[in-house]
Amino acid sequence: MTTRTETDPLGDLEVPASALYGVQTQRAVENFDISGIGPHPAFVWATVVVKKAAAIAHRRTGRLEAGLADAIVQAADEVLVDGRHQDQFVVDVFQAGAGTSHNMNANELLANRANELLGGERGAYAPVHPNDHVNMAQSTNDIIPTAIALAALKLLQDLYVSLDGLAEAFEEKARDWDGIVKSGRTHLQDATPVRLGQEFGAYAEAIRRNAAFIRDAEVQVQELSLGGTAVGSGLNAEPEYQVQVIDVIGEITGLEVRRAENLFYSMQSMARFAMLSGALRALAIDLSRIANDFRLLASGPRTGISELRLPALQPGSSIMPGKVNPVMAECLNMVCFHVFGNDAAIQWAAEAGQLELNVMMPCIAYNLCQSIEVLTNATRAFDTRAVRDLEVDDRMLRFWLERNTMLATALAPRIGYAAAAEIAKEAVATGEGVPEVAARLTDIPADELAEALDPTPMTEAGVRAGGGGGG
Repeated sequence: MTTRTETDPLGDLEVPASALYGVQTQRAVENFDISGIGPHPAFVWATVVVKKAAAIAHRRTGRLEAGLADAIVQAADEVLVDGRHQDQFVVDVFQAGAGTSHNMNANELLANRANELLGGERGAYAPVHPNDHVNMAQSTNDIIPTAIALAALKLLQDLYVSLDGLAEAFEEKARDWDGIVKSGRTHLQDATPVRLGQEFGAYAEAIRRNAAFIRDAEVQVQELSLGGTAVGSGLNAEPEYQVQVIDVIGEITGLEVRRAENLFYSMQSMARFAMLSGALRALAIDLSRIANDFRLLASGPRTGISELRLPALQPGSSIMPGKVNPVMAECLNMVCFHVFGNDAAIQWAAEAGQLELNVMMPCIAYNLCQSIEVLTNATRAFDTRAVRDLEVDDRMLRFWLERNTMLATALAPRIGYAAAAEIAKEAVATGEGVPEVAARLTDIPADELAEALDPTPMTEAGVRAGGGGGG
């Protein structure tokens, strides 16, 4: 491999001749050979957006000569618009605190490419310098939290679309299946009847509410730290730039962003990202719960509940012929567990800030971006591959409903809790249905008994057996 020699305050170092990055990035590559995981693509995009916005803002204020600013913008657009140079962002996720190495990776890459566009050579850093020009009026300490925010805001747009699709799928099933009565279950034991549409309507509501929780958390993330430079004071950044650069970011991205009201706070505290991660965790809790329900209700097909029939997507066993597993629900569970772990890492990283800075931001950046991304993909896949083509096994629904001992609950207002409990116990002991036992143990007329034990009215509020005291 051919190399070029570059120099930084620590001395000379060989850098691959083909690399768009430079000496400080190369030191990070050598120091942090940790995971082999590079920065999340959305985080790369966000970092370059900040660099482009800064160059435009400085050109507008007159601090950066137009030709240099235009070259930086053109280099940035090769990443943002053309999708080039992604392989040049090479610093491991686990790196020096705060993300200085990632910031310098972007600075060096854009400086080298800008110089090439201006007729210069890689590694010369003239006329565009990575620190003096690409990083003008910036610090890692305000760049990285700003990039985290922009990456999250960008990724959230796809998550909302995915959640909306899943909620719509549940709502469609709720409408289609609203007339289907089935056995309710609490504690995994028989409970009073519900309609299948009611169950699926509750799933839809869970998704809608979690999307609203995430949107509430997003509001805090829209506050950007850019302009605070090293500690929040804005040293080396003129006030006009501090205002202009936020406006430019909004113009470039179309995202709703604003300058943080207190730049010192926005650089000390990562609570807004912890809040967003917490909202993602809450979504994952409900998603995992729903996935568990799918696995239970589709269990079988002969030895489980088997009320639902999931789409058959792939063979489920290398040894048992004909076996088909609830693969999308299992996948969703695993994604949710991963989000739980990411959230734990984010909470610890957010807590680990000291004084004017949180140096654990690279950990927050990667885990937050990954959580949003995998939740987006998993909910979309669950929607299209599990929910949309889900079917009902009417025979099994009736089978379990007819054997549900909690139908006796409807008799309690008329004969009392204790007598109704005896009917339920007798049904379990003899294997009879509740109607047969009730006919034998009570003097309720047959027509009244049939009306009282009709499961459909039990799915709505009201007293079904008429009169009486009881339990």
